[in-house]
Amino acid sequence: MKPLLVRDLMTVGVPTCPADTPLVDLVRTMLERNWEAVVVLDGKDGQAIGVVSQDEIVQAYIRPNARSLTAQDVMSDGVPSIPPDIPVTAAAGIMRDRGVRTLFLMHNAAGIIYPAAYISYWHILRHLAARDESELADLGIAADRQSPIETFKQKRDAARRRVQTRAKE
Repeated sequence: MKPLLVRDLMTVGVPTCPADTPLVDLVRTMLERNWEAVVVLDGKDGQAIGVVSQDEIVQAYIRPNARSLTAQDVMSDGVPSIPPDIPVTAAAGIMRDRGVRTLFLMHNAAGIIYPAAYISYWHILRHLAARDESELADLGIAADRQSPIETFKQKRDAARRRVQTRAKE
């Protein structure tokens, strides 16, 4: 029996945000979408520069100015990454060793390095709890996914809602 690989269990597509995203807005989005971590992108060329996880948010919470911080203010520098072709058990060990709950699979396109997929504790827990493979059909490289245009439309509409919400405040 061959081992389960990261590519078999990962989620394709990664939550991201611009570095200047207000922390309160980011937390709201993370709660709404049940995200454990978000990759922070710089404003120049979209390079991945750091990660905001629930751990960074809790650490920021104790600061007196927590509500005025941005994603860049609280992020951990760098993006913990792994290749897709290692066993999930190895990925779990790396998470424990690095003290992170999410690892990212990075892609390099024309010199811009961006996150393409991720695996987290949540994936491992789902795998452990699954009664059969059908309960994991939405995960991994072979999972059925939304078309790129549908993903674009969702992101566009979410951005429009954020702009409208900010205009009302």
